[in-house]
Amino acid sequence: MIHLSALSQYVLPFGNFILPIIIWSSNKDKSEFVDAQGKQAINFQLSLFLYSLVLCLIAIPIFFVTVLKNMSADSFFENGDWIIKNLHLGNVSGMVVVCIMAVILFCTLKVAEFFLIIYASVKTSNGEDFKYPITISFLK
Repeated sequence: MIHLSALSQYVLPFGNFILPIIIWSSNKDKSEFVDAQGKQAINFQLSLFLYSLVLCLIAIPIFFVTVLKNMSADSFFENGDWIIKNLHLGNVSGMVVVCIMAVILFCTLKVAEFFLIIYASVKTSNGEDFKYPITISFLK
């Protein structure tokens, strides 16, 4: 249940942290296996949050710098309307490619997260130990 509770992120904001922590903290003393798997689930969610944060810190500023760099000072308002005159696809630099790659990598992480949570749930329900890939051990 600890692994599956991370899917609550699609219903509750930060549910992927809150529910696994609640389930883990209430059951960690009952079994060493539950304690280890709870730490794995929480570490995986924290790692993905860190990776997503880094990707956002790369993509968002690059996007805004690229858009604002291609705007002239008279582009902002004319007759009360927001107008951008000089923004053309030809003016977009290679920095946008980095931004697009960050977005693609973020989407790939989210899809991999979904399938890894399901896979971890199946493995642990059979009593097998599961370790998530690309996980930083915050809780040991």
